[in-house]
Amino acid sequence: MNSLSPKGTALVTGSSSGIGAVYADRLARRGYDLILVARNRDRLDGLARRLADETGRNIEVLAADLSKKSDLARIESLLRTDASITLLVNNAGLGATAPLLASDVEKMTDMIDLNVTALTRLTYAAVPGFVARGGGAVINIASIVGIAPEVLNGVYGGTKAFVLAFSQSLRHELADKNVRVQAVAPGATATDFWEIAGTPVAHLPAEIVMRADDLVDAALAGFDMGELVTIPSLPDIADWEAYEAARQKLLPNLSKQQPAARYRAQTQA
Repeated sequence: MNSLSPKGTALVTGSSSGIGAVYADRLARRGYDLILVARNRDRLDGLARRLADETGRNIEVLAADLSKKSDLARIESLLRTDASITLLVNNAGLGATAPLLASDVEKMTDMIDLNVTALTRLTYAAVPGFVARGGGAVINIASIVGIAPEVLNGVYGGTKAFVLAFSQSLRHELADKNVRVQAVAPGATATDFWEIAGTPVAHLPAEIVMRADDLVDAALAGFDMGELVTIPSLPDIADWEAYEAARQKLLPNLSKQQPAARYRAQTQA
């Protein structure tokens, strides 16, 4: 039996392939034990065997469909009760590339359930324990479409805008609780996400597509640097800082007793 990791256990959702599988690999090599959560049990088992052999870490596999309330409740219960968990990686999600008028509203609702509701419930299950134990971390996988929703399907962009806003709020709320929060905003990444979303990755310009390994390595570098929002493709962090500074400048003027003068002038014309 392997000894428990001094770093604790990382629970990674959507970890059977793509970005989630790379996170599992990198975190095991950093010394975390793992709880791998995804729908595909066979893939999870294969990944767990390989990582256990290569890293010597304790790795548990939980086959679960987070769009099903019973499976989601099972993972929530684990996050509330397993005191070894120190890191939650909310990676599981669905995407879409079709425009609104060509989309199935039921599938859009399913996407909201996974990308927003499941992520929120898992975070709510994990964070109180992190606070009580004096530390922990949450990594939420967002997307650049959370900043640029016009790039792909608007509901998908809306769900990822939620992930960014939720992460920013969490960081503000937990700043003095020793709980780290990071939102990672990938651009196009070479995974099966695109095939499932309706546009095979081979149809995208090669110059905009990043390897999943490179994405996760950059994201973890951003985590080590203490970034709240990590955009692996962004060449100059000053661009994000300027964007955030502009947002902060708006805050004092977003709620006032009177409408802005330009609207009062219009109504009086």
